[in-house]
Amino acid sequence: MVLIAACSSPQQADLVVHHAKIYTVDSGFTIAEALAVRDGKIIAVGSNEAIMKQYHSKDTIDAQGKTLYPGFIDAHAHFVGYGRSLFEINLVGTESWEDIIHHVCDFAKGLDTGAWILGRGWDQNDWPIKSFPTNERFNKIFPDRPLLLTRIDGHAAIANAKALAMAGIQPGQKIEGGEIETKNGKLTGMLIDNAVGLVKRIISNPSKATYEQWLLAAQQNCFAVGLTTVTDCGLGYKDVEAIDTLQKQGKLLMRMYVMLSDNKENFDRYLPRGPYKTDRLFVKGFKFYADGALGSRGACLLYPYNDKPGWEGFLLSSRSHYDSMAAILVHTDFQMCTHAIGDSGNRVILTVYNHVLQGKNDKRWRIEHAQVVNEQDFVLFAQSSVIPSVQPTHATSDMYWAGERLGAERLRGAYAYQRLLQQNGWLPLGTDFPVEDISPFKTFYAAVVRKDAKGFPPQGFQMENALTREEALRGMTIWAAKADFLEKETGSIEKDKKADFIILDNDIMTAPATELLNTKVLATYCGGRKVY
Repeated sequence: MVLIAACSSPQQADLVVHHAKIYTVDSGFTIAEALAVRDGKIIAVGSNEAIMKQYHSKDTIDAQGKTLYPGFIDAHAHFVGYGRSLFEINLVGTESWEDIIHHVCDFAKGLDTGAWILGRGWDQNDWPIKSFPTNERFNKIFPDRPLLLTRIDGHAAIANAKALAMAGIQPGQKIEGGEIETKNGKLTGMLIDNAVGLVKRIISNPSKATYEQWLLAAQQNCFAVGLTTVTDCGLGYKDVEAIDTLQKQGKLLMRMYVMLSDNKENFDRYLPRGPYKTDRLFVKGFKFYADGALGSRGACLLYPYNDKPGWEGFLLSSRSHYDSMAAILVHTDFQMCTHAIGDSGNRVILTVYNHVLQGKNDKRWRIEHAQVVNEQDFVLFAQSSVIPSVQPTHATSDMYWAGERLGAERLRGAYAYQRLLQQNGWLPLGTDFPVEDISPFKTFYAAVVRKDAKGFPPQGFQMENALTREEALRGMTIWAAKADFLEKETGSIEKDKKADFIILDNDIMTAPATELLNTKVLATYCGGRKVY
């Protein structure tokens, strides 16, 4: 809280908001009533009387008692991938393989002849028959058009024969960190983890106009749900250059923290020059993958899957790769951020991190998802200040079948957000969109109530690992900012920070749990500018 001294005449501000209930999310979790903005930054926060007496602005908002929060920050998302998905076939919620065939055929009618047929979002765990599909039907329907339909987690896909032939994929072919499914000497079209990249790499890059269309559509949807900063986990340097250009042109107003993908081109370009920062863009991390996803059984487990005896999943790179990159990055200002789902994947990366970090530090190296952790390994987060970056809606999406994959004992160490929070005392939250829904309100609800949107299960899922409302809000604001090294600039409503804030029609800190998902964003401000 900033106390305003008495002054003979009001100072000029660009914007004054008063009669609001402002959750500052400062260190004391202070609640204020009014704020003033100048040159894109907050210049004062305090009571209605103090702010209105001290500051004058032509742009004044009477919030009429509505709640105001720091702009939400998604600590783990795929902003560019989400923008792309908005122009592909949306297969989220499809109820069977037959349902998908109908969706795809309808969508393909509007495409140019010969264009790739691309879609995303199917999940066989939601179907009556929960085994992976095969491509036979699509081989007949589209014999001359390439098709690739990506599973909801992004770690598996099905391609038709035309796409497989274009990629040069053969029956029985092997690939490190992936699987090309072959049955009875024939390709089924199912590709797991690194195998998906064999097809994706032959899909032509979008034009500048198309790329811009993706990002601006993604931005519009983000602002509509109160997101003012997103963390894009795994981009190439060309993506960074395109984003930087759109931001400098004033077209892309979304603040972005970028992790670069694990490849030689990105290392060669960024390791010699170090992190890159502008007012809206910060490139400071490298994103690695330890393993795949639990839903497609690509997560690497210490013991076999409960529902697939003899199968433990796999690492996506050699152990030596993680060792060598950690040894390089520890001497730089870059974060090492590694996707780890299974208890074996998490143990491998935690062991690598602890070996090079050697105790408490402020490097803020991250494990993305930290989804299934062995009982003995939780302490490894605290020992070397490793940050678990989690996505609460993964728990409420996976809870229907995660027990079948893991068994009851192993499930207790999964989606353990309260226990992970205790390791370092803070926990960044995200969605992993487009894997999950973009809504921060679903993140908040899943973290606190531990139920899905239908209110299942009635008592909540593993409630011992629920977060309090304050913890969840911090995870979506100041802790997410801290995970991106942005906590001095954003993540809370405080003097000299960027004026990124949102006004809601509901107080998510006090509203009944049943009303949380109905919350609407009335306005989103980024740098003091109304963007929604």
